[in-house]
Amino acid sequence: MLLTLLFATALVLSLAVKLWLATRQMRHVAQHRSQVPAAFAGTVSLAAHQRAADYTLAKGRLGLLSSAFGSALLLGWTLLGGLDWLNGALLASVQPRWGDMAYQLALLTSFTLIGAVLDLPFELYSTFRLEQRFGFNRSSFGLWLGDAVKGLLVGALIGLPLAALILWIMGATGRLWWLWAWGAWMGFNLLIMVVYPTVIAPLFNKFEPLADEALKGRVQALMARCGFAAKGLFVMDGSRRSAHGNAYFTGLGAAKRVVFYDTLLAKLSPLEVEAVLAHELGHFKLRHITQRMVMMFGLSLGALALLGWLSGWAGFYIGLGVRPNLTVPNDALALLLFMLAVPVFGFFAAPVSAMLSRRHEFQADAYARTHSDGQALARALVKLHEDNAATLTPDPLYVRFYYSHPPASERLAALSA
Repeated sequence: MLLTLLFATALVLSLAVKLWLATRQMRHVAQHRSQVPAAFAGTVSLAAHQRAADYTLAKGRLGLLSSAFGSALLLGWTLLGGLDWLNGALLASVQPRWGDMAYQLALLTSFTLIGAVLDLPFELYSTFRLEQRFGFNRSSFGLWLGDAVKGLLVGALIGLPLAALILWIMGATGRLWWLWAWGAWMGFNLLIMVVYPTVIAPLFNKFEPLADEALKGRVQALMARCGFAAKGLFVMDGSRRSAHGNAYFTGLGAAKRVVFYDTLLAKLSPLEVEAVLAHELGHFKLRHITQRMVMMFGLSLGALALLGWLSGWAGFYIGLGVRPNLTVPNDALALLLFMLAVPVFGFFAAPVSAMLSRRHEFQADAYARTHSDGQALARALVKLHEDNAATLTPDPLYVRFYYSHPPASERLAALSA
């Protein structure tokens, strides 16, 4: 069938591009490992530069294996009949006893759990071997396991009711079900943005009010200059799990809050923290967050409309290796097949998304330079790249395809221009 051929071709081509780009990146980083770039010669040591190169190469090798495994798994779920077998087993065991909705939720849950188990070796290796080797992992196995169990419970408490609602909408609202489902999906995302900071995030991390009065005064003065209001300034215990540092805004409307990783505050001076925060404020003041939300909602509407058309076409199921159900709803099957197939074709749009994101980062840097200290932001960027072992010599083509943030050399050049 045409769909089978298109899907198989896209899958093979996307894997080939991923492997080609990854090997380009690794080769480029290895070739420049022996010398610090001239722009960083006075600020980054050769040892730190080589550590970043080694970290990038180690992640690249793991990424090659993960990409190949993921493509093989996707092929197994679809054209080789894995999803068809799982659907048949649950259709025979769950549906006669518990009904259509229970069968469909069981299908979604089983697929998710199997996928999580199959991904487990990569996650464990990444955390306890790769990150441990380079000094980033600070999580014990007990803490990691606790996070996994809590994540599973939170996912079930939130995901199962949402899935049941979407499946009910698909079966009860007629041909335009996708429009109603889109409305439910939008409402869910907006609700999560309000609930996450105060209900969900504290289940995994401790958030304490910023205690440094000098830094607090500096941050509040910056926010006043920028006309930004937040409900609070908090420090998160990121150091319990990782040595990586970050800062972010979370929440919606009056519920917005500023969160600093404790690792970030330990590495940067107050002026540098202010500059980093000014960059994040730039995303809000320049409406980047709003633009991304609008884009996400628009893409989700288009995707659901496409699914609404495909779900009524038998060739959609057969072409992806699954026999459609004849006497019970195919809604869960349609959702799973769509989630499996769309990323294969959407992969080729990644450079467009990455380009837009990099443009926003340059604009936020310019905003920070106007409302704070541009040299402090430049120093902070260098420190964060060094502390996070981010390579200073990425392959240019790899950057254009994947990087959501411009390379450090380009950001520093723009800040000093």
